[in-house]
Amino acid sequence: MPTLTLKPGREKSLLRRHPWIFSGAIARLDGNPASGETVVLLAADGQFLALAAYSPSSQIRARVWTFDPSEQVDADFFRRRIQRAIQTRVALARAGTSPTPSDACRLIHAESDGLPGLIVDRYADVLVLQSLTAGTEYWKEAIADLLLEATGLTTIYERSDADVRELEGLPPKVGPLRGFPPHSQITILENDLKFNVNLETGHKTGFYLDQRLNRQRLRGLAEDRDVLDCFCYTGGFTVNALAGGAKSVLSVDASADALALCRENVALNALPADRHSTLEGDVFQLLRKFRDEARSFNLIILDPPKFAPTAAQAEKAARGYKDINLLAFKLLRPGGILVTFSCSGGIDADLFQKIIASAALDAGVEAQIVEHLSQAPDHPVALNFPEGAYLKGLICRKV
Repeated sequence: MPTLTLKPGREKSLLRRHPWIFSGAIARLDGNPASGETVVLLAADGQFLALAAYSPSSQIRARVWTFDPSEQVDADFFRRRIQRAIQTRVALARAGTSPTPSDACRLIHAESDGLPGLIVDRYADVLVLQSLTAGTEYWKEAIADLLLEATGLTTIYERSDADVRELEGLPPKVGPLRGFPPHSQITILENDLKFNVNLETGHKTGFYLDQRLNRQRLRGLAEDRDVLDCFCYTGGFTVNALAGGAKSVLSVDASADALALCRENVALNALPADRHSTLEGDVFQLLRKFRDEARSFNLIILDPPKFAPTAAQAEKAARGYKDINLLAFKLLRPGGILVTFSCSGGIDADLFQKIIASAALDAGVEAQIVEHLSQAPDHPVALNFPEGAYLKGLICRKV
């Protein structure tokens, strides 16, 4: 088997079970592994460290499959990991930590389930798979068969079109992977509400399943409030705000297609259309326009796309987050609620809180953090992989 030998002292992160090996840590490659093939990781003194997937194009040159020298990376290995991940979700549902009823959830969450680069979401009777790394691409066909074996389903739709595949030297792939192609749009049930999801063109795998608990929490805050839902996408928060008795909801997004599906989801749940309106446009510009028009709301949701995928973009992203939150604080009425999020990996929870505090200060308002929010339990965070805690949220009250 090909081997990667690390430079002296560069094994420390692996001894803490972190699964990534960067190119600068590697002293020598012995053998000629194909992209995604399994390699043995050795310390400078020859000590066994792990078995990993080799990625010749990425700065993350290898990602660990297992730290156990007795394990082999084969079909049985992936069968065990897949079964373990699914059993974890079943246990969460039984324990009541996942909201019910729902027929959509994340089944496999990449590194946090010991399967770096593999995302699998279930939408009703369809699995949606994202292969984001060379290692998962190498094993994708075997993984697809094992997923059907573990779930008893017959259809897998592939959404391997995330930008990170370029860093792995992989082209985008979208389309049926197993079974007959489903309709591009499928209806799911979440917290007793229905949502139409476009599997082919929707963001990520079609819907933001990680916000499930936060949407439910928002429903409990919305009664009798005038709500502004920024970056609303297909209306996850909008629908929950209306279901929670909001007086009015204005849904804002740059995508006309997303807003059309947002309106469709409001109608799907027989919610009052006269309380809902949509506005297409750039959120940054529209927030300034609302400020200049002296408009106000008593509940604002900010759920923007990823501004900083890595720490290298954190400074620029911080300015963007501060800008929209500053404007939101200005638009809030006294006693109003701001529900604000960051899904940027380059912005950690402490930095995000500092950004929001700075936004409130520059807006000239006093505010309190009422609650911290994060991703749903079916998006777990492995303790050896803190990068898995990517979704940060705050509920703030303007005093």
